[in-house]
Amino acid sequence: MRASLTLALALAGTSTSAVAAPEGLAPAGREATVTWMVGMAKAWADQACGGRWVVSELFADDFRGTAPKGIRYGKPSGEPAHDPATSWSKDCSLDEADVRFFGDDVAVMYGAESRTVTLPDGRDERRCLVWTDTWLERNGRWQIIAVQDNRIDCPVKK
Repeated sequence: MRASLTLALALAGTSTSAVAAPEGLAPAGREATVTWMVGMAKAWADQACGGRWVVSELFADDFRGTAPKGIRYGKPSGEPAHDPATSWSKDCSLDEADVRFFGDDVAVMYGAESRTVTLPDGRDERRCLVWTDTWLERNGRWQIIAVQDNRIDCPVKK
């Protein structure tokens, strides 16, 4: 998941629900920004299932992330080389994304996602993650400056 930089930057996503910020917190006209941010969160999540690499454009140069096991990481220097033998996750899903604005140039996105990985013994395991991403708008461009990821027990699917 987002935990290890190699696979952590390759996440999942198929269904998304965006929730606009409460009255007073979101500057007027931010609906398009929220839609774009949620779309980018989904694209980042889709990386775990073989989706397009997007983190290089999403992360600010001074980005810092914290993986579920507490490891800190920075912005990758570029897209990793494509390996056709890569075993991608499946059933990737961006389950929740809630964007809140704090002033004109800071937003926090609270999200949840899941994916299925095949273990070395051939069994499939569902993995779930909740996270918080901090976005900053600089020079007219929104980028992620910090993330905090937490692996959780997966909720029972209805």
